[in-house]
Amino acid sequence: MKQSITWPDGKAFAFTIFDDTDYATMDNVPEVYAFLADLGFRTTKSAWPIEAAAPVLSRGATCEDEEYVAWLRDLQARGFELGYHMASYASSRRGDTIRALDRFKQLFGGYPRAMSNHSGCIENIYWGDARISGMNRLSFNVLTALRYHNRYQGHVEGSDYFWGDVCRERIEYVRNFIFPDTNTLKAVPFMPYRDASRPYVNYWFAASDGAEKRAFAACISEANQERLEEEGGACLMYANLACGFYAGGQLDERFERLMRRLSRRNGWFVPVSTLLDYLRQQNGDHVITKDERHELEKQWLHHRLRVG
Repeated sequence: MKQSITWPDGKAFAFTIFDDTDYATMDNVPEVYAFLADLGFRTTKSAWPIEAAAPVLSRGATCEDEEYVAWLRDLQARGFELGYHMASYASSRRGDTIRALDRFKQLFGGYPRAMSNHSGCIENIYWGDARISGMNRLSFNVLTALRYHNRYQGHVEGSDYFWGDVCRERIEYVRNFIFPDTNTLKAVPFMPYRDASRPYVNYWFAASDGAEKRAFAACISEANQERLEEEGGACLMYANLACGFYAGGQLDERFERLMRRLSRRNGWFVPVSTLLDYLRQQNGDHVITKDERHELEKQWLHHRLRVG
C-alpha cells in the first residue's frame, strides 16, 4: 500500500541513516562517508564529544581527537548531520553529560538535534525496561531475566545520571524502536511522535535494522528497494558503519553495489533531522496513544527476541 506522504521535488521515497559511532576511527569510516557523499547521500553521523572517565574495550574516536573533529566538521560542511550517541563510550554522570553537550555546541555550532542511546551507558534515557510499558514490560523482564530492570537512569530524577531536563531542553529527536521492515514508516506512520508518559523526550523516531553489514544489505536488497519506492515510504536506517562496511582497504562489495543501485533511484536522500522535520509538517504533532504504543512495543519485542 502506497504511503500518503508526498515527498519534495517529486521524489518517490526517502532514505537516510543514523550511524551509531561505536568503534568509529579515522581508519574505518572516512572512506564510507566519502562513498556516500559521492553518491549524493546526506545522512547523520553521531559522535562522542568527550573521553570517558573509565576505559572500556569497545570504543572508538571521540571529539578529544583533533584530526577526527576536523573530519567531522568537513562532513558537516558537506551537508551531513552530526548527532549524539551519549557523552562518551562509557557511562557519564550528569555533569559530564552537560559538559559533553556544551563541547558539542562549541565544536559544531549548536546542540545535536537527533540522538540515540548507547547500550552500555547508565545515563540512557527511557532505556532497558523503561522503553516499554505494562504487560510488554513484564514480558521483556521475564524473557531477559531482569538484566535491564531499572538499569538505565537518564530519566530518573535524583540519580547521579539524571539529565532528562537537559535532554528536553537541548535535543529534539530520540531514537527508540528498531524494526526489520525497510519501510520504517510502515511500522510507525505517525512518527516523529510525542509520548506523554515519557516527558523528557520531545519527539521519538523509529528506525529500520541495519546494525551490521549483513542486516543492512538485507534491508536494502534489490527487492526491498523496489518495494520502498512502490510504497512511497521512508527508510531511516540504524547502522554501525564502522563495523565491517570498510575493511582491508576496501568497501564491502555488497554494501557498495546496493548503495550504488539505491542512489540511482528517485529517492530523497537527506539527514535524519531534515526528514523528521518534514514528516512533522506532514503528520502534525502526534501524541502516541496507549493502543498505538502497545502495538509498537509488541512488534519491537518480537523483533528483539528474534535477533537476540
